[in-house]
Amino acid sequence: MRDYRKLQAFQLSNQLALAVYAATRDFPKDELFGLTSQMRRAAVSIGSNIAEGAARSTEKDYLRFLDIALGSSLELEYQITLSAQLGFLNSDTQEQNLRELSTRTSKALHGLIQSYRAKH
Repeated sequence: MRDYRKLQAFQLSNQLALAVYAATRDFPKDELFGLTSQMRRAAVSIGSNIAEGAARSTEKDYLRFLDIALGSSLELEYQITLSAQLGFLNSDTQEQNLRELSTRTSKALHGLIQSYRAKH
């Protein structure tokens, strides 16, 4: 079994999930079951899929879960953009922090996926 906790992609995804939870605390209450919930689910999905994939016995299964994590990461990138456009983020700094973490997470996942594909 792979130790997902050592992966940069997982560490970044965890930071991103924490940042998303902090940012969405101040979203309008009528978004609790809308954008707030979707962003939180996407953020948690990234790290969850990295962890679940690490427990899989085949490289093919592992890569499938990493691909799902990357999809969730890109989904979250759009949701960050939308929430900024709607004025839900508290500051430009908060938006910039979320965007940076999201981009770094996506890049780390993409790199991890590419390195596994190159080996196999």
